[in-house]
Amino acid sequence: GEGHKVLRLLEDVGLPELVIQLATLAITEAADDWRSQAALRTRIFKHHLDLGHNNQAYEALTQISDSSRQLDCLRQLVVILCERSQLQDLVEFPYVNLHNEVVGIIESRARAVDLMTHNYYELLYAFHIYRHNYRKAGTVMFEYGMRLGREVRTLRGLQKQVNSYLAALNCLRLIRPEYAWIVQPASGAVYERPGASPKRSHDGECTAVPTSRQIEILELKDLEREYILARTRLTLAQHEPSTAAVAGSSSAEEMVALLVQAGLFDTAISLCQTFKLALTPVFEGLAFKCIKLQSGGEAVQAEAWEWLAANQLPTVITTKESSATDEAWRLLSSYLNKYKSQSHRYHRCIINQLLSHGLPLPNWLINSYKAVDAAELLRLYLNYDLLAEASDLVLEYVDALLGRGHQYFGIEHPLSAISPMVWLPYSAIDHLLCVLAENPANQHNSAVYQKLQEKLSDYLQKVDTATRDMLYRCTRR
Repeated sequence: GEGHKVLRLLEDVGLPELVIQLATLAITEAADDWRSQAALRTRIFKHHLDLGHNNQAYEALTQISDSSRQLDCLRQLVVILCERSQLQDLVEFPYVNLHNEVVGIIESRARAVDLMTHNYYELLYAFHIYRHNYRKAGTVMFEYGMRLGREVRTLRGLQKQVNSYLAALNCLRLIRPEYAWIVQPASGAVYERPGASPKRSHDGECTAVPTSRQIEILELKDLEREYILARTRLTLAQHEPSTAAVAGSSSAEEMVALLVQAGLFDTAISLCQTFKLALTPVFEGLAFKCIKLQSGGEAVQAEAWEWLAANQLPTVITTKESSATDEAWRLLSSYLNKYKSQSHRYHRCIINQLLSHGLPLPNWLINSYKAVDAAELLRLYLNYDLLAEASDLVLEYVDALLGRGHQYFGIEHPLSAISPMVWLPYSAIDHLLCVLAENPANQHNSAVYQKLQEKLSDYLQKVDTATRDMLYRCTRR
C-alpha cells in the first residue's frame, strides 16, 4: 500500500536511485509476502536496466521468484541490451537455470524481426560459441543463411549469406568428424513457398503449414556444397547486379543456367563438378553464343569480350589479330579437350546446335569428332540431309580402315590379319546409299553412289582376305 505509493511518487519525480534503495529496504520488510517481493524485485530490475547497470539488473532478475514476471524481465533485458548494442554482457551472463529460456527468447526474436536491421542471429551464434556449443552455433548460422537467400534479394544479402554459411562450416569443422552434422533448420520451410508472407488466421496468428516433414541431416560435405553455391550466387550478382533478385534461393541447376546466360562458363563448370551435374548445358550455351557471334555485328563482338574475359582461356601465341568469335570457339575447343570422358556427348550437342541453325561445322570440330565417334558423325550428317559430307566421310573412313589416314579416326591398327576387326556402321551406310539411289536422274548423286559402292566392295574383299589369313594362322598354331 503506502510503500508502493511512495515508490510511484519517486518514479514520477525521476529519482530512480532512490527508488532502488527504498525498494531494497522494503524487501526485508515484506519477507513473508512473496507476491510483493516479486513486484519489488521487478521494479529494482527495471530501474537498474534503465540506468544502464546491466550486472545489477541481471542480479535482480535472478532473484525474482515469480517465473512469469522473471520471463518478462528476461525478455526486456534481451531486447533493450540488443537495442543498445551491449551484446557482450548479454552473451556472458551465466543464466543459471535460465539457459533454455534466454535461447528461446533470442530465437523467437531472430525469427520475428527484419533480418537486415537486427542481428539476433549473430547474437545467438555468439551466445553458443561462448559456451563452446559449436553444433548449435552452426545450425543458427545455417538457418540465417537460408533465410537471407529467401528474404533478402540484394547483393548485400548474398554477401551475408556467404559469410553465414562460412561461419556454419567453420563451426562443424571444430567438432569431431563423427559428430559434425546439423539438422536442416525448418525455419522458412514452414511457410508454403519461399518469399511468401506468412499466412495469418482470422485472429492475426501465423498459420504454419502442418510440418510432417522428414528430418534432414546435413553433414560437412552438404554445408560445403551450400557454401560453394552461395559463393557462386555472389560471383554472378557481382558480375550482373540484376541477378541478385533471383539468385538468392536458386538451386544448383538454375544457377548453372544463369551463369551460362551471363557467359561465366568456368564458374558454371566448377559448380557442375561440385554438384555432379552433366556439363551439357554449358556446352550448349557456349555453342549458342558462338553461333550468335558468327552472325552478329560490332556490338555483339564488343559485348562478348566482356564475358570472355571472365573465363580462363589457354594462352596461345598468334600473329593475327584474334576476333571475339575466334576466342569463343577456342574456349569451346579447350573445354572439349579438357573434359574427354563425356567427350562424344558434348561433341554431339554442339554439332546438333550448329547443324540445326544451318551453319557449316568448323574443321577442327569435324576432325576432333572423327577421332571420337565417326559413326555418330555420319548419323548426324544424315539426320540433316548433308549427303555430300556424309559420302566424303564414308570414303575417308574406309580408307582409314585400310591404313590411309587411320590416325585421324582414332583407329590404332588398320586392317590386317593380326589386328582386331573394326566395324563399319553398315546401317548408316545403307541409309546413305538408299538416299543417293533414290533419284537416278541426279548425275552427281549417281557418281557418288558408284564411287561408294566400289570403295565398299574393295574393302569387303580385303576383309575377306584378312579373315582367311587370320583363320589360316589360327589353324596352323
